[in-house]
Amino acid sequence: FFANSLGGGGAQKVLITRAERIKNDGIILIERDVSFPVDKNKIMYLSSHSLKTNPIYKTFYLPVYANRLSNLVKNSTVVSFLERANFVNVLAKKKSNNKAIISVHADVLRHYTGLKSIYKLLAKYLYPKADKIICVSKGVALGLLKLNIPEDKIKVIYNPLDVEGIQKKSNEPLDERFLENVPYIISVGNLIYPKGQWHLIRVFSHLKRVFKDLKLVILGEGELHDYLYELSTSLGLKTYSYRNGNVQESADVYLLGFKINPYRYIKRAKLFLFPSLYEGLPVALLESLACGVPVVSADCPSGPREVLNPNTPPDYRTKVPEFAPYGLLMPVLEGKYLKASDPLTPTEKVWLEVLDDVLRNEEKIKHYEKACLERAFDFHVDKVVNEWIGVINE
Repeated sequence: FFANSLGGGGAQKVLITRAERIKNDGIILIERDVSFPVDKNKIMYLSSHSLKTNPIYKTFYLPVYANRLSNLVKNSTVVSFLERANFVNVLAKKKSNNKAIISVHADVLRHYTGLKSIYKLLAKYLYPKADKIICVSKGVALGLLKLNIPEDKIKVIYNPLDVEGIQKKSNEPLDERFLENVPYIISVGNLIYPKGQWHLIRVFSHLKRVFKDLKLVILGEGELHDYLYELSTSLGLKTYSYRNGNVQESADVYLLGFKINPYRYIKRAKLFLFPSLYEGLPVALLESLACGVPVVSADCPSGPREVLNPNTPPDYRTKVPEFAPYGLLMPVLEGKYLKASDPLTPTEKVWLEVLDDVLRNEEKIKHYEKACLERAFDFHVDKVVNEWIGVINE
């Protein structure tokens, strides 16, 4: 197994889940960041780089990584995760005589814009040379087809859920024990633009006027931390950040950073909120199903619709709130950075109205608690791993 790093993230968590259940000779990383508890004796590194290394520099370094990978592993099967590792895997294939299976977790067309547009060109040129391309959702696969990548190379295998393991870990106590006795809503994801958390904070500031005891918990780290913290405080919300030291029990918003066990926080929440602007197949959303917590998600491309309303076209986007079989799908938020002084956007107002309604409707919450638990088993790790073993054997 081969990846950019094992820093906190959904794709990295998926890699570990598979590596624990599929016989392998170890994990190779480009970078030295490891946030998850793994046997470091089974990890090999291609460089001294880290998540903080300039991404442009790392892009130019792709041929060097590829040469090192081809010298390290020969005549084997290499399964890679995330774009940079995928490019290196394909580049190393010829010299090493390896089979290259690449796993694509993001819609290349939407995810890579601006300076990252080079990734789109690299994907168009390199991905067809892979032996197999595994996409985590039908939406991700549709994006690759638009790049004219051969359909016979592509297979969709959803991300795995260790349902029983998640449920066991969800019963562990919280670090912030006082949160076990107060109502809160939660969102989990890196603090980066695609996750859209600033919209959620703005909506919550209005929700808080009605539900005075309600709190907002956000798990994750990232480059938008300061913006989110300043926005929250400017909205008049008492805001705690993991960077601040001692936890304040009186806070309204909690930026708790990366948690190895997020399930214990998800399970105790009233709702799991997912305001993403675009995705691949969000792992945190799947995990909320296993925790039995109702989901309110943006109907963003791609993933949430395939999870919450699987019998509809994966590329359909709703314009109005949609009470789907396994959760609530919402219009995608505007995605424009906003200040505390800006009025709520039209879509933020829709989210506010719906969240206000759902939080008052205990019957609806109970319905979705049961439905999402049923849906979680469709992504059970045993089923997904068997699909992966079939591809590797082939």
